[in-house]
Amino acid sequence: MSGRSGTTATSWRARLRRIWPVAKYVIGLGLAALAFDQLTGHKSELSEASVALRHLHWGWVVLAAVAEAGSFLAFAQLQRRLLRAGRTDVGLRPMTVITLAANSITNSIPAGSVLAPVYSFRQFRRRGADQAVAGWTVAATFVAASVTLPVLAAVGAIVAGAEGASLDLVGVIAFILLLALAMGVAFVQIRALAWTVSRAIHLGQRLTGWPRGERADLHDRFIKRLTVVRLSPRQVIGVLRLGLANWTLDCGCLALSFLAVGAGVPWKGLLLAYGAGQLAANLPITPGGLGVVEGSLTIAIVAYGGAADSTVVAVLLYRVFSFWLTLPTGWGAWAWLAWTGRSRPRPRKIAGGPADARAADARAAGARAADAIPAAEPGGISEAAAG
Repeated sequence: MSGRSGTTATSWRARLRRIWPVAKYVIGLGLAALAFDQLTGHKSELSEASVALRHLHWGWVVLAAVAEAGSFLAFAQLQRRLLRAGRTDVGLRPMTVITLAANSITNSIPAGSVLAPVYSFRQFRRRGADQAVAGWTVAATFVAASVTLPVLAAVGAIVAGAEGASLDLVGVIAFILLLALAMGVAFVQIRALAWTVSRAIHLGQRLTGWPRGERADLHDRFIKRLTVVRLSPRQVIGVLRLGLANWTLDCGCLALSFLAVGAGVPWKGLLLAYGAGQLAANLPITPGGLGVVEGSLTIAIVAYGGAADSTVVAVLLYRVFSFWLTLPTGWGAWAWLAWTGRSRPRPRKIAGGPADARAADARAAGARAADAIPAAEPGGISEAAAG
């Protein structure tokens, strides 16, 4: 009897894996349609929105663009600092180009949130990081972004006060914050990390059959890679500050978008709405949270008293900077990296680090393969956030 139930469970999991790639986009489109219906309401509001877009205050528009650019720079600097902890030095300009390219991979294609970290990993390898340091940097970047966003959302919930509780967001944000902090602690504490990796491997093998191999060997391999670099408390604080700067500047772009359309900034609910919107964007429903972010941001801000027409326009303008303009820019960055990758890479290393000089030829081959990812299926924590 138990064998039959196990077979049934396996069959359901196999069916779910087959239909989920299609089902999630159907769900995403349904949610986007529902959000659009809720936030637009009447055709007159869309007409007012189009009028407002034709009467922008261009000084605030420029400042909004600068804030969004600063968000990307902060995220690039965060990754630079993590690589430097692993004794690999990458300049700010190439790191910013990598960040833009990975962001476009995340935001524009299915499975982009999976392929973008792989792309970043291979770009880090090209620039001198060995396999362990590159993998650790990708993981640490994800942890830093995942911890700092709920912190910002929690601050927003405190600022919103009782009004935030009325939207039933405080409990959700508090739970996500505790989960993110636990993940951050697990990442920097070896014992907690070992337990977390062990449980994750067990759960993954039970549900999906991945990763394949003996659990003990896999555990030791993952622990070795995740502990190849140990951050000092000062380094941890510096990384978290850059993570907060990434999200705060992106939220600043949203605030400046309100001023750009001639509307008042709904300060009391802005941080909470932004945090909730970005958390929703990280759900694997649509690339870049398309539709989900616009809907969740607008509904939450209107709930705090924002005028529906001006809120729609401000959110759309914010998404122009944080989503639509970054796509061609990022794919241009990817093309530039692909073109320059034809030449022999010249990685810079900091003496005394864990980078393995004997893997130089393998790094060069892997670097060339990095640019082939989008060719097969071109392909992210948005930015964050980054952005």
